[in-house]
Amino acid sequence: MRWEGRRKSSNVEDRRGQPGRRGGGAAMSGGGLILILVLALVFKVNPLALLEQTGGGGGMGAPPASAPTSPEQKRLGEFASTVLADTEEIWTEEFRKMGKTYEMPRMVLFSTATQSGCGYANSQIGPFYCPADKTVYIDLSFFEELSRRFGAPGDFAQAYVIAHEVGHHVQNLLGISGQVHQAQQGAGKVKANDLSVRLELQADFLAGMWARKGEEKFNFLEAGDIEEAMRAANAIGDDTLQKQAQGHVVPDSFTHGSSEQRMRWFMKGFKGEAFDPNNTFSARDL
Repeated sequence: MRWEGRRKSSNVEDRRGQPGRRGGGAAMSGGGLILILVLALVFKVNPLALLEQTGGGGGMGAPPASAPTSPEQKRLGEFASTVLADTEEIWTEEFRKMGKTYEMPRMVLFSTATQSGCGYANSQIGPFYCPADKTVYIDLSFFEELSRRFGAPGDFAQAYVIAHEVGHHVQNLLGISGQVHQAQQGAGKVKANDLSVRLELQADFLAGMWARKGEEKFNFLEAGDIEEAMRAANAIGDDTLQKQAQGHVVPDSFTHGSSEQRMRWFMKGFKGEAFDPNNTFSARDL
């Protein structure tokens, strides 16, 4: 991915190197909640239930500390900031076309643990979007895990993860997330999981849409970049994770979508299928 030399976002807070403190509340998961999702699949519970269990008592924020300054750490931070800036420009234009104003999200980079607007978060949760403070949280060591453990290396695989979480922000601003969560209240477990899958696949679609619009605007794609995103989407599909965790697949327990679905919906967005924010609950083939 060609990313160097472009604008970096001013909406990034670098907390790497700061000791995190436990606080109340629960963090809302996004598409990158790998480890917590594996546990959820094993024990057949909603990942949000596990997230709630990671919360603790109230506490003050951590004292300021210096972020890591190694060349690799610095480069990763610059990369994440540039990708966020790219999403800002693309979604500002898309919201303008819809007659709306895009409110840019914040991004917090942390190491080990931090306090979010949704509660305490640690590295095991993975990248996530918190709607309470409209912020994407990410421990950049997740990218090493994505490459080493899940076989999905490459900078565009990393950009896909960020774009997916920003997709959740887009859903939040458009009221889609609220509609889904409201519909999940009182619904059976299978129906609630189905709605969760639809929300996640739409975020994958939005990530693909961002990739297409970004290529048109910035010409940032290099050979093999889309394949990197596909490997990442494949690695974090529910069926793939279930096979790794328990040796068999239970489709009714899916909360993020199968590997095939995640890859297909990213490509739908990338290839230019129209985005209909009112079509989340349709009976279309997932």
